[in-house]
Amino acid sequence: MTAYGVSSMFFHEYTSDEIFSFVAKTGLDGIEYWLETPHFWLRDLPADEVIACRWAHPEIATLTVHTPVLDLNPCSINPDVAEISVAYAVRSLEMAQMLGAAVLTVHPGRRTAKRPPGEADLARFDRYVSALREAALKDTVTVAIENMEPAVNSLICTPERMRDVLDAEPWLKFTLDTSHALATSEETAMQYIDLCADRLANVHISRAEKGRLHLPLDRSPVIARILRNLRDCHYRGGLMLEIDDLNFGRPLPAEEKCAILAKDNAFMRECMEPD
Repeated sequence: MTAYGVSSMFFHEYTSDEIFSFVAKTGLDGIEYWLETPHFWLRDLPADEVIACRWAHPEIATLTVHTPVLDLNPCSINPDVAEISVAYAVRSLEMAQMLGAAVLTVHPGRRTAKRPPGEADLARFDRYVSALREAALKDTVTVAIENMEPAVNSLICTPERMRDVLDAEPWLKFTLDTSHALATSEETAMQYIDLCADRLANVHISRAEKGRLHLPLDRSPVIARILRNLRDCHYRGGLMLEIDDLNFGRPLPAEEKCAILAKDNAFMRECMEPD
C-alpha cells in the first residue's frame, strides 16, 4: 500500500517529537527520517527517542531513513573522507534496522573535482557499493540508491546509468528523486520510471522550476503525470515529499508548513487514485 510522507528535514528546526506530531496533523502517514535532522544528529543519534515517537504515533505507519550526505562523499579523492562516508552509510543501515525502517536511501557520491568521473572515481564507487552490499545482505532493510541532479561530476544522473548500476547489483533498489530528474526534463523523470520501475523502492517527490529544486507540488500538471505513471506501473512504495524550506525566502511557522503538506498530501492521493 502506498505511503504518503515527508522528509524530517522540512521540520529541521524541531525535535523528533514535534516532527512526528506535525506530520500526524497533516494526514500524512510516513516520514523519511534524515539522520542529519539536527536535534537527532547533534545529540549522538538517540535512537530510543525516535522509537518512542513511533510508538506514540501509530498513525505514521511508514518510516524510511536517509543516510548522512551533507558533508560526506564516499567517492571522495581524500581517503579519510571516503572511509568515514562509507562507514556512516553502513552505520545508517544498522540504524535503519533499529528504527524499524523499511528502506534506507543512499547517495552515490560524486567525483571531488568538477570533471567527468574517471576510472579511479568508478573504482571508489565500486568499493562503496561493495561495503553496502556486504552489510545489506546481513540485514532486512532495503537499500535504495538515489538519482542525482545533472552535474558534470555526478556518478548517477541519467536513467541509463541507473539501470546499469541496478543490473550490476541485483540486491540494490532505486530511490527516484523527481526534482533531480526534472532538473533535466519531464521526459527524463518518465524514463527513470519506465527503465527502473521494477527496482523502485522509494520516491522523493517535489517540483523543479527555473533551476530551483525541491519545491512544493502545488498541483503541478507535471507532477500529476509522474504520479499517474507511477500508479499505472503499480508502484506501492513511499511517496516522500522532499521540500526545501529555503525556497520560500522567509522562515515558515510550523502551521504554514503543515498546511503546505496537507495540500500536497491531498493532491498526491488524488493523482494515485484509479481512473
